[in-house]
Amino acid sequence: MAESTQWAFPAKLQPDARKVAFDLDAVQNAVVKLRADVPDDAFTASTLGTDRGGNGVVIDERGLVLTIGYLITEAETVWLTTNDGTTLAGHPLAYDFATGFGLVQPLGRLPAVPLACGSIADLAVDDDVYVIGHGGRTHALKAHVIARREFAGYWEYMLDDALFTAPPHPEWSGAALVDETGKLVGIGSLLVQESVGDDVVQGNMFVPIDLLPALLADVQKFGRSTQPPRPWLGMYTTEIADHVVVHGLAKNAPADSAGVRLGDIVVDVGGDKVAGLADLYRKIWRCGAPGASIPLTLARDSAIVRVQVRSADRADYLRKPLLQ
Repeated sequence: MAESTQWAFPAKLQPDARKVAFDLDAVQNAVVKLRADVPDDAFTASTLGTDRGGNGVVIDERGLVLTIGYLITEAETVWLTTNDGTTLAGHPLAYDFATGFGLVQPLGRLPAVPLACGSIADLAVDDDVYVIGHGGRTHALKAHVIARREFAGYWEYMLDDALFTAPPHPEWSGAALVDETGKLVGIGSLLVQESVGDDVVQGNMFVPIDLLPALLADVQKFGRSTQPPRPWLGMYTTEIADHVVVHGLAKNAPADSAGVRLGDIVVDVGGDKVAGLADLYRKIWRCGAPGASIPLTLARDSAIVRVQVRSADRADYLRKPLLQ
C-alpha cells in the first residue's frame, strides 16, 4: 500500500495494526481520495470553491462511495483515487441536504473491499474511535468521542445527534470514522471547537452513519432521495449573545429578495419566539413545503421589522449532475 510522504501524524497518534481488533490495511484501503471540479458560475462556487478535495469511503460491492455532500455539490467532474494509485472518474449520484451525505458511483472498478457500516447506538463519550483519511496509516488517527449532541449549522442544516471527536484530523472532509471493531460509524464534516468541561477543545464533527440506510434505499430504488425537501431561505445565521443573527445572505435567494438584511436579529417565526439556531430551523421547516410563506419578525437597529419570505427548494438553485 502506498503511504503518503507529504505529511504524517506522529507515530503515537497512528493506530497500531497489532493492537486493533480489525484489518487496519483493509479499512484504510476502503478510503479514497476525492477531487471535484465545479464551474466558476455555480451557485456554491463563491462559498465552497471550485476545486474541492477530500475523502470518500467505498461502502458496497459496486464501489459506491460515500462522502460529505459539499464536496460534490454542482460538480462537473469527480475523480477517485485509491491507496494503490488507481484513479477513476466518478458520477455524483446524490447530495442529501437533510443528512449532508453525498454519494458517488465510480465509472469503473475500484480495487477496494467495502467498509462495513456499524451504528453509533452504543458509542459514548470517551470511547476510542479512529479517523481514517486517504493515504494509509500515516493519515489515520487514534481519537476519542468528546461529545454527542444536537448540531445546527448556519447554512440551514441540523442534526439531532452528531458525533464530535478529538484530536482533530486536518483532512476531515469525507473522512471515515470507525469504531473499535473497524465498522464505519460516521463521515467527516467539519473542524470545530467543542467545550469539554472548562476547556475548549479542537476536534471534528461527524455525520452519523445511522442516517444512511433510508437515503441509500431511496437512491438505489429511485436514483434520489424521496424525502420531501425542506423550505429554504438562503439566510445564514449564527448565535451571538443569546440572539440569532443574520450574518450572510445568498444573493437573490428568498431571504435576500424579501428584504432581510445583514445584522438582523431573528425574533420570531409566525409569532413564536426563536430560542436558538436549531429552534429557528424547526419553526421554519414546520411552515410547510418549499414555496410556503415564512413570516419573520426581525430586530433591526432600534426597529421591529416584519417580512414574509417565500421559501424555495435549495436544489432549484444548484446545477444538476451531468449524465455520464
